[in-house]
Amino acid sequence: MLQLYSQEPVMTNKANYSQGILLFTLNTNQLFAMGTLKIKELVPYLPLNKMPHSHATILGAATIRDRTIPVIDMAMAIGYRPIQPQELKTCFIIVTDCQRKEIGFLVRSINKIIEINWRDIESPPENIGKNAFLTGVTHLNGKIIQLLDVELLLSNVFPDNSVNSYPSLTDIQREMVKPLNILVVDDSIVARKQLSDALNDLNIPFRVTSNGQEALTMMEKSANEGQLVHLLVSDIEMPGLDGYELSFNVKNNPKIAQAYIILHTSLSSKISIGQAHQVGANEALTKFDANELIEAILRGAYHHHELMQKVDNNKLPTTL
Repeated sequence: MLQLYSQEPVMTNKANYSQGILLFTLNTNQLFAMGTLKIKELVPYLPLNKMPHSHATILGAATIRDRTIPVIDMAMAIGYRPIQPQELKTCFIIVTDCQRKEIGFLVRSINKIIEINWRDIESPPENIGKNAFLTGVTHLNGKIIQLLDVELLLSNVFPDNSVNSYPSLTDIQREMVKPLNILVVDDSIVARKQLSDALNDLNIPFRVTSNGQEALTMMEKSANEGQLVHLLVSDIEMPGLDGYELSFNVKNNPKIAQAYIILHTSLSSKISIGQAHQVGANEALTKFDANELIEAILRGAYHHHELMQKVDNNKLPTTL
């Protein structure tokens, strides 16, 4: 078994964030990838116990290190040919810790782990459709590597059938949040919808974008127009400019550095929290808990309120 959970990303004083991506195959000629921060370990295929009434792509449950986890046929889950019994002996289970769930993904083979700068990852073409399981593409030795949207995959396998329960705000809290200029950035369609639904339910105004570079450009443009972004809610793993580097750039630009930054990530590891603080983010939350998100937004609102009070106090005339 190859354990990956303890790996930490490399962060320099210029926020050149680099992390590993795991390359694997789901069909015969295409390489797919997943960031190693989501991965706990790689396990050669082992016998599974059937899980009655589970999703068609869940092959069963594996017991790994005294933990029982569901195992998904990843190829089948994204529309490729299901893995056949005669292929199992060469397959691997990618054990992940994502969105508060420990999940195993069965893949046809493991290729290797490479280090990559997220700036080298391009957003997928806009015309691929909303059901494409991609968050980005990159290249290696002339080959296209597709980064999978694990959040979209999990939302299909584990649909949330419960009625969304969002926290309520007091009148005072609502009035404190309402004036804020809030910007949400996430490359995942599923995550953007979750965030948007939570904020819309509470009638909280916000803007949304799908990549870090566009978010930074929007913040700088708003600042030049005298409309500062007060609160930034950003994913961590994104093509181009990721959440860590976006936070670093924001905090190192005096025009927009006052923004309260909440990094909102599918990574369940404690690593993400330490790295978030290292680049200047105020908080790091694990997706998706609407109550935690709104509580963090309220803390951002109180933070902004206190800053405004200090500014007003400094403007008061000195009594002689």
